[in-house]
Amino acid sequence: MRLFSFTLLLALVCSAHADGSTRPNIILFVTDDQSPIAGCYGSPDIKTPHLDSLAAEGTRFTNAFATTASCSASRSVILSGLHNHCNGQYGHTHAFHKFSTFPSVAAVSLPLQMKQAGYRTAQIGKYHVAPVSVFEFEHRLPGNARNARLMAENCRELFSEKSDRPFFLYFCTSDPHRGGGIDRTSNLKFKPDLFGNRPNRESHKGINEVFYDPAKVKIPAFLPDTPECRAEIAQYHQSCSRIDQGLGHLVTLLKESGQWDNTALIFTADHGIAFPGGKTTVYEAGLQVPFVVRHPGAEKKGVVNNAMISHVDITPSILDLAGAYDSKNRGPKQLLPVPKVPAGENAGKPVKSYHGRSWVPILSEASPKGWDEIGASHTFHEIQMYYPMRVVRDRKYKLIWNIAWRQPYPFASDLWAASTWQAQYAKGPEAKYGQRTVDSYINRPQFELYDISSDPSEARNLAGDPAFATVLTNYQSKLKAMQKRTDDPWIMKWRYE
Repeated sequence: MRLFSFTLLLALVCSAHADGSTRPNIILFVTDDQSPIAGCYGSPDIKTPHLDSLAAEGTRFTNAFATTASCSASRSVILSGLHNHCNGQYGHTHAFHKFSTFPSVAAVSLPLQMKQAGYRTAQIGKYHVAPVSVFEFEHRLPGNARNARLMAENCRELFSEKSDRPFFLYFCTSDPHRGGGIDRTSNLKFKPDLFGNRPNRESHKGINEVFYDPAKVKIPAFLPDTPECRAEIAQYHQSCSRIDQGLGHLVTLLKESGQWDNTALIFTADHGIAFPGGKTTVYEAGLQVPFVVRHPGAEKKGVVNNAMISHVDITPSILDLAGAYDSKNRGPKQLLPVPKVPAGENAGKPVKSYHGRSWVPILSEASPKGWDEIGASHTFHEIQMYYPMRVVRDRKYKLIWNIAWRQPYPFASDLWAASTWQAQYAKGPEAKYGQRTVDSYINRPQFELYDISSDPSEARNLAGDPAFATVLTNYQSKLKAMQKRTDDPWIMKWRYE
């Protein structure tokens, strides 16, 4: 009788989970070009009270990484759980860049899997992936991606809709990406980018803009402490504070609609800050991202978790929250059909599992075991920017393989124009740029090996030091293993050139 009662209870629980009554709503909040520069990450000079509050109520990961510091490529990883060298989204998708994810990825795609799992899927703000057949959401909500507060307001109807199906919302801002022109009120020769801020210290609608004094901002170690850089960091901080107000309004609407107590909210960025040395590189400033998870069913609040996680872990984790993840095989419980492609078109290799895994079981832990290594992969940003780089990093060392090292490092058009860069570039090749020189930033060696535990600024390359020859060989083997495990076509480059 007891066995029957337990079996019946288990069946009821499983049934409730299947029809969505006990599964959480899920919001994936992704900003554009944001490093972990926030109050909760130890940056007192920037105002992010709502992100700080979210961290106090959830889990803040201190070692979270993008797998590539490029917009389209990174978003394809976030929505597929696969490194972009495998999913085919090697760089930007818009305009003449035209990179696109393989149709075979539809089998494991996050939005398609969530729909199959019984979720209403909605997307608002920046999309920047292709094709729609792989990354299709049921609903596209309108909203100015430069104003996260208005974006949040446009989600009100989704939150208040009566439905037996929980919702999955992909909420993506365009802040704090560069753009919107330059600050023409600046007295500097090289004028700062506005980072989406309104000119002449005007405010976006509904936003209480937070302005920052360039003289008081903290400059990251990888950047030069110059008037030009200070002016741009001040603009960047303002853009981040605008995002924070949007996050706060989103939480308010969830509470007003009665959804907050059953909503998991994940806050991160597609990659790091949009400055030379950050975005489009595989240095720490390009790959490290904020990552805060608020799960209403978590055992503990205010957890600071040092697990090394990356964007390939997002899709399996969200499917885990939705009850649609097969942890044993690290894949979805049920693969989806792949769209038919025209004759001669490459559909990509069949995909059955993810490169990452779910971090849901470790949300309440501070130092979980077995989360001590990540891999990164960059090939293109814009179509003219071919510069493949591969990375393996653990808690002690980080190895970068610059596959096309004989050519100068290519710049994204907006990063080349950045006043922070132009001011130093004008001073000549030996001018300091953070821990590097202008010349050493442009012309890179084949291998870069850093003792990341003692040299987090990546200032001393150990690859050419005979004392670290064995370490270099060991990490080259680790890198090859990562490439093999993730079906990286560029693994062939070890054999020639």
